[in-house]
Amino acid sequence: MSEVPSGAAPTGTQTLLRGLAVIDAVARGACDLKSIGERVGTTRSTTHRLVSALVEERYLRLLPQGGYRLGARLIELGFQAREEVPLVVLAEPWLARLSASTGDTIHLAVRDGDEVLYLHKTPGRNGPEMRSRVGHRMPLMRTGIGKALLLEAEEAEWLRLFEACPLPGADWQALRTRMQAYVAGQYAFDLEDNEPSIRCVAAPVRDASRRIVAAISVASTSPYMPDARMADLLPVVCEAAKAISAELGAR
Repeated sequence: MSEVPSGAAPTGTQTLLRGLAVIDAVARGACDLKSIGERVGTTRSTTHRLVSALVEERYLRLLPQGGYRLGARLIELGFQAREEVPLVVLAEPWLARLSASTGDTIHLAVRDGDEVLYLHKTPGRNGPEMRSRVGHRMPLMRTGIGKALLLEAEEAEWLRLFEACPLPGADWQALRTRMQAYVAGQYAFDLEDNEPSIRCVAAPVRDASRRIVAAISVASTSPYMPDARMADLLPVVCEAAKAISAELGAR
């Protein structure tokens, strides 16, 4: 981007774009006028004017020992943006893609106490209709999507939830081993843990703080979900979860 003559303040669209570029430069680690100017392509005087205006408006802050950092105004706007765009709205395009590509039942859910709360369901075209529905709740440990919501939880929490609602035919040590593998791979399966013949592949959704705030799953009956197909679906589901996480600000 070409520089304006020394002493003349950039105006209009150019000023706006440069101001945004300054914020992006600071977000990427530039913390002094020299490094910010090099990334944005502005002289020291122009960089100083842009940075000073952003500090005054609280989009940047100047720390005595740390240089320039992102300001409180961006935090305020970030929380406002998150509140104004519901999770379901952000996730829906990616859930629609999963539905179109797999033909299976697609779920989006969050944790509500010790239960899964379903926020979205796209019925599948393969096999019979599942009993899950928007607003439906299920014990966390009994579903794949619930296990995905628990990947950050301590083992003591897993045990408490297992003892409160044991999986049919499963023992604690077997479940513990499964959960450890899920944590390592950042995914979870439902292997007919809740209903006979129902299986699913699930993955966690994270927000800008990298904390798990939701999960998604692709589910169907066992004839449509053999082990090999679940393995094939795993990267597809994980990529969709990462895309939704990116919509929430996760990197």
